[in-house]
Amino acid sequence: MASRRELIDAAIDLITENYVFPDVAEKVVEVLRANDYDHLTDIDAFAAAVTADLQSVNGDKHFRLLHEHRPPPALDPRHGFDKVEVLDGNIGYVENTRLRDPATHGDLAAAAMTLVADTDALIIDLRRCRGGDPAMVSLICGYLFDDSTHVNDIYQRADGTTAQFWTPPYVPGRKFGGRKPIWVLTSAITFSGGEELAYDLQQTGRATVVGETTRGGAHPTDWHELADNLYLTIPEARSINPRSGTNWEAVGVSPDVDLPAAQALDHALKLARNFLAEPGN
Repeated sequence: MASRRELIDAAIDLITENYVFPDVAEKVVEVLRANDYDHLTDIDAFAAAVTADLQSVNGDKHFRLLHEHRPPPALDPRHGFDKVEVLDGNIGYVENTRLRDPATHGDLAAAAMTLVADTDALIIDLRRCRGGDPAMVSLICGYLFDDSTHVNDIYQRADGTTAQFWTPPYVPGRKFGGRKPIWVLTSAITFSGGEELAYDLQQTGRATVVGETTRGGAHPTDWHELADNLYLTIPEARSINPRSGTNWEAVGVSPDVDLPAAQALDHALKLARNFLAEPGN
């Protein structure tokens, strides 16, 4: 493996070129250049120290040096739809832990959302969701609105462009639709793409968020391999919600119903059953 200084120099070049906020990148580089990491012979201690310094300027939780014996999320073979079922009272339940690229996993999203399309209420459980692809967020939202809806924008530093994310007007399978009630469950570990799904549905007024304030990471990130099993994650873009004009970076998504994550499912089920028991529902 390269020396600690060589790894830091490689990281500095990547940060300077790619970090979404160039002015912040300059300050982060100053921190990295000022600190000595040579005494950190343990690679995990080195990664932890660099991560702390990367996040010391603006607290960006996507900014990390990771020593991991696993592939980056894009190469992870797991599909993310951990549980999909119809609960008593005809209430749909979808748990997602990773929002994968719809180009490779869109068929699984279609299968999951079609299974719950004819339920009378829906619970989307993101308490263990640590992120994923914004395009998958838009695809899932496509099953939850009647018409194509503008849910998010992403500014890319690389070319200075802002891409709009709309729900697709057509989705494979069956739609849950835009009128039946939805509750989204969150926790303090819900992160990144999981936060976007919760935030998009909350900002559009499409869902009620139940649980804990999320972790607070709104900057889409690329992974750069500095050495074997050593990855630098750099936020290279930022989300801009078309309604709030901002995002959940550093503050997290605040739930509409604030309570411990362990209680969120039972509470959402109670809310759903009470709603469905009302005359006319």
